[in-house]
Amino acid sequence: NPGRFIFVDHLVFNLELPKPDEEVIPGVLWGAMEAFPTPAYWAYQVYARRLHGERINYKLGATLKEEVGACLLGGHGIPSTVGLAAFEHVKAHGAFDAEPPCEQDLLEWLYEPIALDGRTVRYRFAKQKARYLAAALQRLTVDAAPTHSGRALRDWLLDIPGIGYKTASWIARNWLDADDVAILDIHILRAGLLGKFFESNLTVERHYLQLEEQS
Repeated sequence: NPGRFIFVDHLVFNLELPKPDEEVIPGVLWGAMEAFPTPAYWAYQVYARRLHGERINYKLGATLKEEVGACLLGGHGIPSTVGLAAFEHVKAHGAFDAEPPCEQDLLEWLYEPIALDGRTVRYRFAKQKARYLAAALQRLTVDAAPTHSGRALRDWLLDIPGIGYKTASWIARNWLDADDVAILDIHILRAGLLGKFFESNLTVERHYLQLEEQS
């Protein structure tokens, strides 16, 4: 990982972590600092929070529609930089305006070359994500999402096609700064197994809520 700067008032701290391909523990790589939810990402967030002495704003969007869009377009094997670039790309087209776009419009936008760091990239899974995002934006336009707790928002989001426990929890934690839901993946599971606070017969895919209770 290259150095990443943390600014606190007039001071600048340079945080350097191991290279992305180095292991934290056997089988778990540090990953990139900007790639949620790698160990490097969390290490950076913890350091930044401690230096600032305040809670960190994890929100990716300015509205709940945007937050859902950013999280839906990222994750699941899509590099964080590409996911965020795709989010900004469809946002520029008006995807998160009051009137939700149709699936075909979203698909055409995601098929377009997307600008990223002076080059253009193609977005993977455009057809699938266009379908999911269209359904999500339609639901968010028609119904008011509950925001009194992270769990209530997560459970509401789970009814939207393409949003599972991990993505719904990610959205809820980002948007509400909620601590009543957990973001779990294979990296967290492995760490929990090594720390012996997760049961070895549980998997993220099949036992998310049980693992959450143990975390």
